[in-house]
Amino acid sequence: MSEDKKGILLESGTNELEVIVFVIGSGLFGINVMKVREIIQSPPMVEMPNSHDHVEGIIRLRDEILTVVNLSKVLGFPPSSTLVEDKLIVSELNQMKVAFRVNSVSRIHRISWEQIEKPSDLAQGLQSVTTGVVKLDEQMILLLDFEKIIYDISPEKGMNINQVKALGKRERSNKRIVIAEDSSMLRKLLHDTLSEAGYNHLTFFENGKEAWEYLEFLKQGDKVKEEVQLIITDLEMPKMDGHHLTKRIKLDEELQSIPVVIFSSLISDDLFYKGKNVGADAQVSKPEIVKLIEIIDKLS
Repeated sequence: MSEDKKGILLESGTNELEVIVFVIGSGLFGINVMKVREIIQSPPMVEMPNSHDHVEGIIRLRDEILTVVNLSKVLGFPPSSTLVEDKLIVSELNQMKVAFRVNSVSRIHRISWEQIEKPSDLAQGLQSVTTGVVKLDEQMILLLDFEKIIYDISPEKGMNINQVKALGKRERSNKRIVIAEDSSMLRKLLHDTLSEAGYNHLTFFENGKEAWEYLEFLKQGDKVKEEVQLIITDLEMPKMDGHHLTKRIKLDEELQSIPVVIFSSLISDDLFYKGKNVGADAQVSKPEIVKLIEIIDKLS
């Protein structure tokens, strides 16, 4: 591993990420390098009967069986005319490994989350599967929402109210919780599940920067303790990521006592230390909503 690569892996809270850029059709797309385990040529594949339209089949990679998702189908693009040259991006998210078929992989770019714009401003018809857009070298790179792509294929593997109902009857809580989450789908799921769990005082923000500005506003009126008793943050967000948000909170004398819980698809053994380094009080992997609720209860 190069010294440059080691640097960004060891740093925490810099508000930077590395993006692997890949091609589908005539479009450029990106995935956070932290989600990628390897990039391979497509091995022999077994088609699965009665599978989702976006699922191409399964492959065996060493001792693991992986589902292959065809991103051309997800995006509504024509099928690849160069299947032999296609690549599979083997990813790990939400504690699952999935292989995504792409036409080709170009290079890795290091960028700041500040460079990433909301997809609704620029991405036109691709908003539903896009988390952000970055302009780089006169090119437009769309960052895909891989969690939503997986959820659309297998909703049962995501979080839902039934998981919370299994906890039994719960008392209402007055705890006021601030949540930074860029995915509109996950904001709704979090609202529904946490409300079912008894947490009704929820304030949502689309990224870490908006959440930080809200905290700064409360500080001016000396209302932080009154309005915020716990913060939940995603990691991957335009403008300011969750590690940087957590780092800022924990370095601020007025805010550092507020518990911060990181709730992300990137909570793996390899990355757990990054959240610890910036002072997170707890880290939970999506979609473990019951574990998240248990931690919120404990931090009450």
